[in-house]
Amino acid sequence: MSKQISILGTGWLGLPLSTTLLTKKYIIKGSTTSESKLDTLKNEGIDPYLIEITEAGPKGPVDSFLDGSEILIINIPPGLRRNPESNFVNKIQNIVSIIEESSIKKVLYISSTSVFRDEEAFPLIISEDVPNASSNAGKQLIETEQLLLSNQKFETTILRFAGLFDTRRHPATMLSRRKGIKNPLAPVNLIHREDCIGIIKKIIERDQWNDVFNASYPDHPEKAKYYGAVCKQMGLPIPDYDHTTLSKGKIIDSGKVNSILKYTFKRDLNLFSQNS
Repeated sequence: MSKQISILGTGWLGLPLSTTLLTKKYIIKGSTTSESKLDTLKNEGIDPYLIEITEAGPKGPVDSFLDGSEILIINIPPGLRRNPESNFVNKIQNIVSIIEESSIKKVLYISSTSVFRDEEAFPLIISEDVPNASSNAGKQLIETEQLLLSNQKFETTILRFAGLFDTRRHPATMLSRRKGIKNPLAPVNLIHREDCIGIIKKIIERDQWNDVFNASYPDHPEKAKYYGAVCKQMGLPIPDYDHTTLSKGKIIDSGKVNSILKYTFKRDLNLFSQNS
């Protein structure tokens, strides 16, 4: 296998992933949409590329970015909350033909467990269920997954992460400012950034392609209780919840991560139990 990997998207997750893979002697090509970040990537030992994936087609040297790599990690957020009218599927479709003509043989697509809808009948445990989201964002993610999985020119593995966090970036910081938050009794599905990186490493090391993994820490506390405790730890206002409406939720089962990848989670949901 080629020791060169191209990572499309080197932000909060992609940058530390890149530096971690560098320590494993991989050559890393990393993309960013910010010209000011090119020097940062270069200083970390990453071969930097200024690339933007748009509905009109990719902007930047995509051919050079992919050249010589056997693995492509697609790690770009759909951005559908801020721009619900945008067509994320079309953005990915625009680069598929370029991937087909490149040296890429394996694609790891970073997706989200939001491809599964919340249900009133929780604890609904989701393991290898068929994605069923009805939201615009969820449906576009499902279509993107299928677009990549069905391609015969390269092998694809889908990795769906639950809510991402570390001690410096946690959903509690946003929830603490809100009023009337829905689903206070719903189970929490979160995963620490360190475990995200660890699972990606396992997929690469074990050459685990043509597969789908759901990834969430295997403890699922009640939403209101958990975020209340975290906000208290962080010195933030306790979130205000709507207890008049029936809660909806789901539990993401990461059993395949353990059974197939042989990965053991390193970080629990206690922000301050370990250093980050």
